[in-house]
Formats: sequence, C-alpha cells, structure tokens
Amino acid sequence: MTEMVYGSMPSRVAEPVLPRWWRTIDKWSLTAILMLFGIGLLLGLAASVPLAERNGLDPYYYVQRQAFFGGLALVAMFGVSMMSPEMVRRLGVLGFAVSFLALALLPFFGTDFGKGAIRWFSFGFASVQPSEFLKPGFMIVIAWLMAASQDINGPPGKFLSFALVVTVVLFLAFQPDFGQAMLVLFGWGVVYFIAGAPMLLIISVLALTGVGGFTAYHSSEHFARRIDGFLASDVDPRSQMGYATNAIQEGGFFGVGVGEGQVKWTLPDAHTDFIIAVAAEEYGLILVLAIIALYCTVVVRSLFRLTRERDPFTRLAGAGLAAVFGVQAMINIGVAVRLLPAKGMTLPFVSYGGSSVIAAGITVGMLLAMTRSRPQGQMSDIFRRGR
Repeated sequence: MTEMVYGSMPSRVAEPVLPRWWRTIDKWSLTAILMLFGIGLLLGLAASVPLAERNGLDPYYYVQRQAFFGGLALVAMFGVSMMSPEMVRRLGVLGFAVSFLALALLPFFGTDFGKGAIRWFSFGFASVQPSEFLKPGFMIVIAWLMAASQDINGPPGKFLSFALVVTVVLFLAFQPDFGQAMLVLFGWGVVYFIAGAPMLLIISVLALTGVGGFTAYHSSEHFARRIDGFLASDVDPRSQMGYATNAIQEGGFFGVGVGEGQVKWTLPDAHTDFIIAVAAEEYGLILVLAIIALYCTVVVRSLFRLTRERDPFTRLAGAGLAAVFGVQAMINIGVAVRLLPAKGMTLPFVSYGGSSVIAAGITVGMLLAMTRSRPQGQMSDIFRRGR
C-alpha cells in the first residue's frame, strides 16, 4: 500500500569493489611503492649476481626469488588495501598472535645462520623471520588498545599497550635483535604520543631505554662489537662498513656506471643490509635521493591524509604503520652512511628477502587501507560545531 501511494524507493546500486578501491586509494603512495619495488629488482640484478656465482647457483637465482617474493608481497598489499579498517584490525590481531607465538618458539626451534642471533625458522627451501611479521600486527593491536581506552568505561588500553611493548621488546632483545626492538619501541612511542601520552611517561621510557642499552652493551658481545665499530674514529677498510663507505664515496653524484661497481663483489650483505651502497656506487647520489624521496612520499602523504580521519583507531594505526615503515628505511640508509651503528635491517621493498618484503607488503597494504578516502566529514567540522 505504501508503495502504491508514495512509489517505491529506488534501490542504490553498490559500487564494485575495484572501482571503489581505485577511487579512494592514495595513488601517489601506491605509485611510490611500485617504483621502490622496481628499483629493488634493478639493484638485485646488480647486487645478487656475484653472490649467486659464489654459491654456485644460476646468476639470476636471487633475482628470480626476489621477483617471486615481491609478487607475493604485491598481492598481499593489494588484497589488504581493499579491506575496511575493521577487517584490518582483525587481520592485525590474528597476525600478531601468530607472530608472537612464533617469536616465543625461536629459542627452541630457530636458527641463526651463523650470524650470532637466533631470528629465523629454517625450512630448507626457505626461512621465515617472525619479527618482520610481528611489527604490523603489533601496531594494529596497540592502536586498538589505545583507541578503546578513550571510550567511556573503556579498558586501560594505554597500560596494557605498555605491558605489551615491554614484553615484545624483551623477547626481541633476547634473540638478540636490538634493531627490531628499538623499531617496535619507537612505533609504540609514536602511537602513544598521538593518543596523548604524559611527558613524564615519555621521559621514563627514554630513561629505561638508555639503561637497557647500557646493560646490553656490557652483557652482549654482539651488541658491544657493533657499538664499538660505530664509535671508532677509523673505519676498518676490510669491514662491511668500510666497503660500504668506500663504495658511496666512489659513486659520487652520477655513479661509476651500470655494472661497474665493485662493492657487490666484496660485501656479503650487499643485496640486503647494504643495498643502498650498491645504488650509490653504480647510480650515484641521484638514485639515492630518489629512493629517499619515494619513502618520504609514502610517509608524508599518509600522515597528511590521516589528519582528516575522525576514527581514533584508524588515525592511530595509520600513524604507527607509517612511522615503522619510514623509520626502518631511515635506519637502513643511516647504517650504510655510518650515521647509525649496524642493525641488520633491510630496506623495505628494495633489499632482498622473503620475510622482509612480504611483511613490507602487508604493512603498506594496511597503511593504504587506513588512508583511503571515506564518506566522512573533516576533523575541522567537529570544531565548527563546538563553537
């Protein structure tokens, strides 16, 4: 009867998933990520061929593996970026639970591959580093806890997040993996600061971090050796840092030429931790600045888009993911130019590695999902209504 009097209401046709995703995604950040992946393959062609020859493998063995893992990372990135923040939260909580369990089992079933730190599970054909997958899930969990603490009668999310970060940092430090521990702690600090952390707590955490570093220096030979090498006035030319420093100096502004670099023949980690040295030697400062600009594009654009977000969880989670992604790149580049002590940390999407590149794809996918445009008012609308 109602339809006879007033007419039927036209049904709203839902927009297909892919067109809606393309309309709402941050295309500048997406383009920057794809360019970083392309640069990673380009540098892999230069850096990994000598390693393959030393190991008696096909010259392009590592490049093919990087393309395979990179393809999986891109599939994960596109898939996760199409999710809603609620779906990302569920994925992050599940991923954190699985990664943390794997992290706890490392002392019993893990291996160090002769590098002095038990960080990997070896399956023969491949290895998995749980700490890489822990980071995006951890950012999601602490953002969820802190956002929930802002609700009326909400849980003590900030205290729970503090207890959680202390637990995770201790597990990472016992491997030892102080680089990932500091990265996780930094990401937590960024989220807590945005959520409204008291200055006294921030100062206390900084003081505890200093005490922890002092203790680690005097109790871990692995940690002390890296700090001593960083603080030394002279760099051993036969060390990894010496080879990397010399390669960056030789590259100059335009580089020595494609395929003409020598550091890839002497550095065992030229395709992973020191990939930026290969870029600087063969392509010069121009490519290094381009890589830095691409990382800055992703981080800065993400943070600007998050300032318009009204949902606390989305805003906090996105800021934490952007901070972890950008700071990891900064640490890798800082180590190569001797601004930071050696950390054993890869350059996201550029360095070779299965766990690192797939985890980077998941991280960026979550970040792209959080920064998609949504039908909501601006943050400024809240202040206008309050006048």
